[in-house]
Amino acid sequence: MTDWVGVLNNFVLQTFSGDLKTSTYPKEWDDLKMRISFGMGAPARVPWIAFIAPEMQVSKGFYPVYLYYKEFESLILAYGVSETEEYGDTWPIEVINSTQSISAYFDKKVPRYGDSFIFRAYKVKLENEKVYFFSDSSEHVSVTDLESDLATLLGYYKKVVSIPQTQVGTQPASGGTWGAGVFYMEKQLEDFIILNWNKTDLGKKYDLIIEEGELISQQYRTDIGPIDILARDKETGSHVVIELKKNQTSDDTIGQLARYMGWIGEAKKDQNVRGVIIAGSYDKKLDYALKVMKGVEVYLYEVDFKLKEFTN
Repeated sequence: MTDWVGVLNNFVLQTFSGDLKTSTYPKEWDDLKMRISFGMGAPARVPWIAFIAPEMQVSKGFYPVYLYYKEFESLILAYGVSETEEYGDTWPIEVINSTQSISAYFDKKVPRYGDSFIFRAYKVKLENEKVYFFSDSSEHVSVTDLESDLATLLGYYKKVVSIPQTQVGTQPASGGTWGAGVFYMEKQLEDFIILNWNKTDLGKKYDLIIEEGELISQQYRTDIGPIDILARDKETGSHVVIELKKNQTSDDTIGQLARYMGWIGEAKKDQNVRGVIIAGSYDKKLDYALKVMKGVEVYLYEVDFKLKEFTN
């Protein structure tokens, strides 16, 4: 598989060369069409890389996209929205309501694509023909993080364009600083956590798992069924089994978590495997079980329903 960070580095470097050709870049990435533009006839002020579902076009659709704002030395991985022609659907309400637009992020009028939404923003530094990426807090962004960010957004996008959803407003809380947001239904909480991983307390302690550029943490396959989310401890490298307590009892959730932790311990030869339960409420059954079940944490989420009058 082509090295993604190598592709990204070449893209950034080419924006300064005046070369507008794109024939050396992949035409597909992770089962999506991949399109690149450095401009037509003259260099673009905002070159881009877009990943598009088969039924869409760059000029008519919504899609993940890298936008390189050269004058701001910023590369934005965005929830892209076509400026040319409006598409029938767009990004889910969870994105529109809880995510900053590019114009708002820069707090000024931008040359193009200001109505698209920020998924991740990187500061770009060039030194001796090498490209370095940094966060807004000036921390270096690793190759793993770059690959994880793209894999997470592409995985989410593919679910959005292929699975009709019923929208239900929510606001996560307790387990981490997610910010105001919404997800579709309780069964979609898992998608919401993956998409907002770096904004949670989980993301501060644990890393999602990427193999060959593909996110494999979500619904991780085992011989005894899929784990909701499998992560790794940032400090120790040990595995972390994360299970969501959905429509099941506390006893069922504890039993399921214990089985998966046991499987990971044996299959991955990891004797320090940890567990996490994410639940809507904390009850005495969980409390008693955790007194003797070491290495397990509980995070809580909240659902906040709101009604808003529609006006046109």
